[in-house]
Amino acid sequence: STSARGGVVVTPPRADTEVVRRLVTALLAAAALAGGAAPAAAAPLPGAPNCPVLPEGNVWNAPVDTLPRHPDSARLVRSIGLDAALHPDFSDTGRYGIPINVVSRTTPRRAVRFDYAGESDRVRYPIPARPRIEGGSDRHMLLLDRDACRLYELFAAERRGGAWHAGSGAVFDLASNRLRPAGWTSADAAGLPILPGLARYDEVAGAGIDHALRFTAPRTRRAYVYPARHAASDSSDPALPPMGLRVRLKRSVSLAGYGPQARAVLVALKRYGMILADNG
Repeated sequence: STSARGGVVVTPPRADTEVVRRLVTALLAAAALAGGAAPAAAAPLPGAPNCPVLPEGNVWNAPVDTLPRHPDSARLVRSIGLDAALHPDFSDTGRYGIPINVVSRTTPRRAVRFDYAGESDRVRYPIPARPRIEGGSDRHMLLLDRDACRLYELFAAERRGGAWHAGSGAVFDLASNRLRPAGWTSADAAGLPILPGLARYDEVAGAGIDHALRFTAPRTRRAYVYPARHAASDSSDPALPPMGLRVRLKRSVSLAGYGPQARAVLVALKRYGMILADNG
C-alpha cells in the first residue's frame, strides 16, 4: 500500500526491492496522472549540469500531494513532535547545513577506513585536498563526481594522522534507482543518499524545489519502509515513525506572508513532502 495526506506516505517494508520500486513508481505515476504532472527528474546541481539527481520517476522526485492520508497519520506526527519547534539546518556561515563538494575524474581517490565496514562501500573516495565537511558531530562529507555522475557520501569523516577515517560510507549512481542492500546503512541512518533530500540555494533562488526533503526525528522505531534500507532504534513502539516514512505539509496551510525562499520550501513540502532519514 502507498498512502499519505496530512502526514504520511507508507510503502511496503518487506518485499523484493525491484518489485516494490516498480509498484510504488506505478502508484505514484497513477496518482500524478489523476491530479497533475507525472514524476520528473530533479534539477541537476549547477556544478554538475550533466548529472541527474536520480532518474526521472525516482521516489524522491515523485509528487505525493494527491495521495490519501495514512490512517495512523495523526499518531505518527504526534510522536515526531506536533508542537515542537522545527529546526531547519540552513546556513551560509558553516554552522549548519551540509555542504556539497563537486569533484571530477582528476580528483585523487583516497582510501577510507570505516567503523561500520560491513555496511560500507569500501572503494577509494574522490576527496579533494581541502574538502568541505558538515559542522557538528555528524561530519558528513558529500562528494559528487561530475564526470561519472556518482555520489560518494561519508559519515563522521575526519583525517587522522594523514589518513581518512569515517563511520560509514556509501556510493550512489545518480542515473540509477538501485537501493542499498536490505539492512545496510549509508552515510545516513536510513541507508538513503543525503544529497537528493537537501534544499539548495540554487533551487530556492530559482525555479523551486522539485523533490522531497530529508528530515530527522528525535525518536524512531526499529523498522524501515521503502525507500529506506536500515533502522536505527531499539524501540518497537508502533507510535514511533519508521525510517523512510514520508510526511507532507497539509494542503490547507496558508502560504500568505512568506517570502519567496520560505515559500519555495513550503510549496515543496506540500507537493513532495519529506522522508525520514535519521535520528536527530
